[in-house]
Amino acid sequence: MKRLHLHVSVPDLAQSIQFYETLFGAAPTVVKDDYAKWMLDDPRVNLAISQRGGPVGVNHVGIQTETAEELGVLSARLKAAGAATFDEAAVTCCYAKGDKTWVNDPAGVRWETFFTFGEAVTYGEDASAAREALQAAAPSCC
Repeated sequence: MKRLHLHVSVPDLAQSIQFYETLFGAAPTVVKDDYAKWMLDDPRVNLAISQRGGPVGVNHVGIQTETAEELGVLSARLKAAGAATFDEAAVTCCYAKGDKTWVNDPAGVRWETFFTFGEAVTYGEDASAAREALQAAAPSCC
């Protein structure tokens, strides 16, 4: 079963943790100095928030898979649709280790499909390589 993923950049982590704890009626499952994450079953979502100096708002959306095979199916669908994708294998990001495929939707929204297979003690990469690759592939405006 897959899980929707949202990553939101926030200006005040403590204030945002309090807000989302109230909204979901649950404490985060992971809390770091610059990051928090909820793995909820109702709604089935992986919500991550971070305070890392980037623009405030939705950073990206995604689909988290439970197996590497599910990730392979999603990645193949994106490639079959002709979307420009960027694959990352065994990366550390958001205090986790995993494999990912990134894509921009037709409106330019960044989507991450990923399979997590371990925890990490550092935040890791911020997907800057994926962001640059997708920005280069995205249609330009005007």
